[in-house]
Amino acid sequence: MFNFCSLYSGSSGNSLFVETQNTKLLIDAGVSSKKIENALNDINIDPSTLDGILVTHEHIDHVQGLGTLSKKFDLPVFVNQETLDAMPKQKDKISENNIKTFKISDKFDIGDLEIKPFSIPHDAANPCGFNIWKDNKKISIATDIGHMTNPILKSLEESLFIMLEANYDPEVLRCSPYPFTLKSRIAGPTGHLPNEMAGKTISHLLKSGLKNAMLGHLSKQSNFPELAYKTVVDELISNNYNEDCISLSVASRDNHSKIITI
Repeated sequence: MFNFCSLYSGSSGNSLFVETQNTKLLIDAGVSSKKIENALNDINIDPSTLDGILVTHEHIDHVQGLGTLSKKFDLPVFVNQETLDAMPKQKDKISENNIKTFKISDKFDIGDLEIKPFSIPHDAANPCGFNIWKDNKKISIATDIGHMTNPILKSLEESLFIMLEANYDPEVLRCSPYPFTLKSRIAGPTGHLPNEMAGKTISHLLKSGLKNAMLGHLSKQSNFPELAYKTVVDELISNNYNEDCISLSVASRDNHSKIITI
């Protein structure tokens, strides 16, 4: 068994769930602890049975409920030192015994899962995505990416499943009510990934065995689920693929996804 479920995904909060027969992990806790508990209960997971929480970076939409969840259920938090130091309010809630720091260059194990962090360009202290293996099956979590790079593409290759950011459409962003400075940040090299680049990335990864992709971290003001999906499909078609080549879905902002079995 190797399952993935998006509990919440979007600019307002992110939390993902991965499980095997022996291991249960959260990636990020960017909504309230109560909302995460409710989502886990909805998929019949007792929060107290989690083996830990992986943290991508310190922005509030990724760590809002982190400290409370760790404290309430005595959960280990796996985080790099720079990210930990950049979120003092959360750090203070986590018991010292539950702080497990990693270096982005190193692989580590949690239960029967092997984790390999990789660096991403985003305006945070030391942000990362994750490759996660169970036996020889690999999935990847890649959001909050200001721009796609060859090292990131290399890290994502051979994934059977990917949770990939499709944050904004440039034209919708341009017309959005956001102030100019925020628009510039989102579209900048350490901001977020647009729909079209998500499509190009998925097209590239199909060559190395990608079977299933979920688009995530959509902006509420500068994207729409239907637009993200269509833009990615159009990009696949322009690369001589079609919708039948991959199982493609869009993560919901407010509700958990179906459970995807890898």
